[in-house]
Amino acid sequence: MIPDHIDFPGSPWPVLPPGIHVATLAEVELRFASNPKRRVQFKGLVAALTGLRGAGCRRAFLDGSFVTAKPHPGDFDACWDPTGVDGALLDPVLLTFDNNRAAQKVKYQGELFPSAIPADRAGTIFIEFFQVDRFTGARKGIVAIDLSADPMLQPTVTS
Repeated sequence: MIPDHIDFPGSPWPVLPPGIHVATLAEVELRFASNPKRRVQFKGLVAALTGLRGAGCRRAFLDGSFVTAKPHPGDFDACWDPTGVDGALLDPVLLTFDNNRAAQKVKYQGELFPSAIPADRAGTIFIEFFQVDRFTGARKGIVAIDLSADPMLQPTVTS
């Protein structure tokens, strides 16, 4: 379940309370895909997570202004657990970080990073980096999605 946003003095928009909040993609859609721009971003997120699941990824974490109360976020930010991921099955765009991740933004409407790589010069890995509000330095929340069990990502059988 995704908790209500909280206000942080110094942060421009309310954010999720500290912690990793487990949710399904249906819950993410209901909560955050609230206008046309956010729906396009959500569709890109689902496409990226579908590809990650196909490569063996079991969990991803959603962050950025997409999970804040900002009315029109520029994109979403996410990181994914590389454990068990088959690089041969991974979309190369998900490992293309040059030009400010332009290829990812074009294809998926957001930016995605392996969760265990450094996000800053201090060596903070993305899963930790995403849990710090960039405006205040305070702890904030992110959303975890279980890719292996999410109904939106389950393959459909046709006869």
